[in-house]
Amino acid sequence: MDKLVERESAPRNTLVAAPALAVQFFLIPLAVVAVIGVVYLGFRSMVVDSRGPHDYLAEVRNGGTDRRWPAAYELSRLMDDPKVRADRSLAPALVEAFEQTKDDDPRIRRYLALAIGRLDPPLPADAIDVLSKSLDDPDRVAAPGIDAWISRLTGWSDSDLGEVRISTIWALGASGDPRVAERSLPFYQSPDAGVRKMVVYALGALPGEAQRETLRAALQDPEPDVRWNAAVGLARHGDRQATGVIRQMIDREYVEHVVKREVRQDQDLDPIADVIISGLRAAAALKDDSLREPIALLSQQDRSMKVRQAALEALKVIG
Repeated sequence: MDKLVERESAPRNTLVAAPALAVQFFLIPLAVVAVIGVVYLGFRSMVVDSRGPHDYLAEVRNGGTDRRWPAAYELSRLMDDPKVRADRSLAPALVEAFEQTKDDDPRIRRYLALAIGRLDPPLPADAIDVLSKSLDDPDRVAAPGIDAWISRLTGWSDSDLGEVRISTIWALGASGDPRVAERSLPFYQSPDAGVRKMVVYALGALPGEAQRETLRAALQDPEPDVRWNAAVGLARHGDRQATGVIRQMIDREYVEHVVKREVRQDQDLDPIADVIISGLRAAAALKDDSLREPIALLSQQDRSMKVRQAALEALKVIG
């Protein structure tokens, strides 16, 4: 018994216990984390696409049917990168690819047009001519009666062709070239509200006076989005005929009655606030003192903090 008691009361050797504790509480968790990290990096390497703009452009030209338009889409997304937009070797290649895809999948041309429009100015000398000529392309897939067959066969339809025209007009407007205004004016007569909306947007962004009468006429367009784009464009040109529509744009009650799109809290999207903020920026550009009072009310009472901030900034500009 004495030996047992002595054995139980004997002090533990900490030097012997330390390695076991290190393995249990440090090395094993570290090994688990390392394994998880390796697995994560493995899956990430399978998902992440490291291709550059010229790689996507090569796939647009030479890829399979189901890979070309997604490559054009990814290429247009890469234009968010200032380094990509500034690549002068990319610009002529984009214009050439756009021209070569005539009568091809309209989704390819749509995204290529967006990519061209996002290039840093100045655009290549032939870019305006190539984009302008494409506006004359047919706006239908085929003759009535075989549209559905064409749509099933190719995967695209008349709506895709309409989007090509809209994207092309946007790209022309983004060029800043005053020659574009005269080329775009006839398309304000389109029955497609989306085309008219983009034409008015492009005309408002371009310098010059040739588009002034069309923008004034668009203040009476039946589509609110067209009227609002016309008001913003005229405000950039200092035209006070936009004041009435701008007053409507900064009237929350009116905008809530017109805009039926839902506010998406999960995505921080508020289309009603977006319209009001656009109106406030137009009011600031116009510097019309008659708009001071409703802007001041927005800066104090509107439920959106973004709108309040935009109203305060507009008041500072108006003075």
